[in-house]
Amino acid sequence: MKNKVAHLLVVLAVGGLLLAGSAFAQTSTDPSAGGAGPGVVDPGHPRVNEVNNREANQQQRIANGIKNGQLTPAEASRLEKHEQTIENHEKRDMARNGGHLTKQEQERINKHLNQESKHIYRDKHNQ
Repeated sequence: MKNKVAHLLVVLAVGGLLLAGSAFAQTSTDPSAGGAGPGVVDPGHPRVNEVNNREANQQQRIANGIKNGQLTPAEASRLEKHEQTIENHEKRDMARNGGHLTKQEQERINKHLNQESKHIYRDKHNQ
């Protein structure tokens, strides 16, 4: 019974993060402000969109792992914490560049996303 409650809490937490992330990504900005702004999908800046799409995909993989029982609550929590750290780095980088990512920043974020992707795979298939 305790495990089911913990599992339900993790599922609800991940669902909340997914909803908050998608709502944040759809926030519109004032075009006169000079850029899309941190975390906002901007069709004119493919580096930001590529990173955001990868983050969304990995969030979905975590949610699916929780849903089908491939991830324990502890694993999901750890993965979510790492995902949030990557997103915070992206937001800081974008804030320094008027809502854009430099090529070097994109490469660094992608390196972290690649590592996290491997962790997601490992955790989902370790059972």
